[in-house]
Amino acid sequence: MDEDRFSGTVKQAAGKLQGAAGDLLGDSKTQAEGAAREIAGRAQDAYGQAKDVARGAAQQVGRGVEQQPVVALLIAGVIGYALGLLTSRR
Repeated sequence: MDEDRFSGTVKQAAGKLQGAAGDLLGDSKTQAEGAAREIAGRAQDAYGQAKDVARGAAQQVGRGVEQQPVVALLIAGVIGYALGLLTSRR
């Protein structure tokens, strides 16, 4: 598990507790701070999840290149050629 996912989950739980404490005390400032902390925790957790997905995709591409290096080289060449055509000035 990514560190951001763990920290985000902890921050989200702390925000929920802080919001609940604000509800019990009738303190709107504490409620708002808790809601903000919970939202920040959700965002950090989502960022960690995105990093996990990207890491997994990179590993999968790496395995594909190791298994079929010639095909990977041909694909990279075609992509490079296409980018060259798109960016060239005529």
